[in-house]
Formats: sequence, C-alpha cells, structure tokens
Amino acid sequence: MSIKSVLVIGSGLMGSGIAQVCAQSGIAVMLHDASSSALEKAQKNIAWSVGKFAEKGKLTEDKDTILNRITFVERIDPGPEPRIKPDLAIEAVFEKLEIKHDIFKKLDECCGPDTLIASNTSAIPITELAAVTSRPEKVLGLHFFSPVPMMMAVEVIKGMLTTDATAQIGRAFVEQIGKTPIMVNRDVAGFVINRINMPSSMEAMRLVEEGVASIEDIDKGLKLASGRKMGIFETGDMVGLDVTYGALMAMYQETGDPRWYPPLLLRRKVKAGHLGRKTGKGWYDYTQDD
Repeated sequence: MSIKSVLVIGSGLMGSGIAQVCAQSGIAVMLHDASSSALEKAQKNIAWSVGKFAEKGKLTEDKDTILNRITFVERIDPGPEPRIKPDLAIEAVFEKLEIKHDIFKKLDECCGPDTLIASNTSAIPITELAAVTSRPEKVLGLHFFSPVPMMMAVEVIKGMLTTDATAQIGRAFVEQIGKTPIMVNRDVAGFVINRINMPSSMEAMRLVEEGVASIEDIDKGLKLASGRKMGIFETGDMVGLDVTYGALMAMYQETGDPRWYPPLLLRRKVKAGHLGRKTGKGWYDYTQDD
C-alpha cells in the first residue's frame, strides 16, 4: 500500500517537519492545528525550509509545487460520516497522555475506517494510545527525529495489537519519504534511540548541576570528541526543554523507575519558562541573536 494522503495533527517543529517531508515526496498533506497563529508560523517555516532545499538543488520539483500539496486547517470535526479519509494520520503534539488520548479519540471518529493512525511520541507506549480507539490493530508509532527534514531515521513501533501488516505499511511509508526505518518490535517506554540517548542527556545536566563542567564545554567536547553535529544542550534547545521534560516524565510514570525522573536543573528551567529557542532562552540565551 502506497500512502497518497496524510493528515498531520500539530503544526509545531515536528508536525511541520513531517508535513514538509511528506509533501516533498509527492504526498498530499493536511496539516491541522487549533491555533491559527501556529499554522501561520508553520506555513512560513515550511516555505523557508523548502526554499533552502531548492537553493541547494536537493529537490526534483519547484518550491510552489511542493508547498501546494499542503493544506492548513484549523478544524477536523467528526460528522455522521467520516469527514476525512487520509491513508495515514500522524499525531505530533506535546508529550502528555491526556492530550494524545483526546486526539486519538477524535481521529478515530473523524477518519475513515481504513485510515492508519500513528503517533510521533518519543516515549509514550503505543498500546496506551491505541486503547482509546476502535482500531488498535491499525495504530502504530512513527517516531521522527528533529529536525525532521534533515534526520534520516524514523522509529516504526508496534503496539501490542498492531498487526504485522500495519507495521510493514509504516516501514514502507518511511522508505517512501526517503527515510530509514528503525523497527521497534516491543512497545517499551522510550523505544530504542531515546532509551540510549536520554541517560547521557540527563548525566550531562547533572554534571552542570554539580559544577563539574559548563554547558558550553560539554557541548564542545561532545562535538569534538564524539563527532556530533550538535551538542546535547544545543539539541535540547532546538527540540524544546518542555518536550524533553514531557518525554522523561512519561517514561518515569510508565516504568516507575527513578532513573528517568527529570534532573532538578531541567525542572527549574521548565518552571521558569526557559524552553529553548522558541522562548529565546533555554540552556543558552538567544535574545542576543536579534
């Protein structure tokens, strides 16, 4: 089954990136967000990003052709008959179970019976999300990495009731949009990549808390010694400290394992509203960039 139409819920950094890579791959996209200002921002960011790809000669089509594949919508209300019938719906909102449950219920009501429903969650088990739908066998995880247009890996996660056929369609979709699927065969909190990356990120935060090294030197050292393109804290600012916090809390609540409880410094930053690039301050201060 080739995916021809995709609905993306959430027009933030991840949702807009997913919409962009789908459109660049010839797929019709509906990008939904309840906030008109968020949609306007997403539209500008996608146009800028596609333009950069065009300038570098990395596209086989012109910019307008790609952008015209994306429709921006504020409402997707259920009706007596399914109002929308995309081949695939992808939820890409904040890492909070209650919010995702509400969206999955709505997608189950709004989308046609053949629509596959996926989550871009970085930590919440897919089985928990599928449980509120009438089609758990058609629910899977598609965990993209930030920035979506640049990062090649996508985790394809099976919930307990996800069929092999659904997982294989997910795998084929990832390949269809030019990415590489990482198959996750067991539905554990945090999946694979974050189970590996998050402990190192938390240890870096604790080293800063303890005064062992500065944020700048840790990032510099990781780039020079480990070949990373971005340091842990630079990446955290791009993703959003609230997103990191939400993912860690989801893993802590799911497992009860104290090793996933967010470090104090991260909790304080989130409480202060220092969430990264989107707020001007996070691990670094971006207010001087203007």
